Amino acid sequence: MTLRAEELRWTRGGNLVLDGVTVAPEPGETIGVLGPNGSGKSSLLRLLSGVGTPDGGRVLLDGDDIAGWRRGRIARRIAVVDQHADTEVDITVEDVVALGRIPHRGVFGGDAAADAEAVRRALKHTAMADKAGNRWHTLSGGERQRTQIARALAQEPRELLLDEPTNHLDIRHQLDLLALVTALPVTCYIALHDLNLAAMFCDRLLILDRGRIVAFGAPAAVITAELVERVYRVRARIGTDCEHGHPVVSFRPGP
Repeated sequence: MTLRAEELRWTRGGNLVLDGVTVAPEPGETIGVLGPNGSGKSSLLRLLSGVGTPDGGRVLLDGDDIAGWRRGRIARRIAVVDQHADTEVDITVEDVVALGRIPHRGVFGGDAAADAEAVRRALKHTAMADKAGNRWHTLSGGERQRTQIARALAQEPRELLLDEPTNHLDIRHQLDLLALVTALPVTCYIALHDLNLAAMFCDRLLILDRGRIVAFGAPAAVITAELVERVYRVRARIGTDCEHGHPVVSFRPGP
């Protein structure tokens, strides 16, 4: 069992942002969460992380409602990378990544050697080891994003929530990052805008529109020209990658 949503309903500012969302991944599965702006992607991740409280439905972790869990207990299982992670304190990259170890420290501290090794591995995996001593405010947008992902990896979660993790990254680092994340032995929810990246790296896709599930399934079953036009209001041609078999989306201009 792992992290799943059951009939989630959430209203914010008088607006219904999620309406009856249910998703139950297999352990270790990567779920791509897609949809246009305002469809409820970030809201779903907030509820899955335990930050928000739904008006209806439940978020379950190993079958238990996380509404009764303390934040520290949740943080030892679930790591989150937000779209706009930032800090006003000018600390080093290594210090930022080390924040991921806080949930593992008790009243008398933690295992310093284990903490150091987790930070070292996370920096290496995200290609930030050579910038460990750099100050946060000297980093580019892409470097900041990779640092925040390294912080999440240092947390050693079993569930990982990523909200638009490829923002600010060039194509090479987008591919490297998603390959890294999807190879991890964790259940992962990734909110994405890019249909082609989602088709390449995600096991199943959850398509949201105005807070409701439009489709949920394997990329080849979900990504159709009809769905793209209905949800995104654009025309598209759907092909197939000859080597890997996943769908490839090309957009068509004009009405």
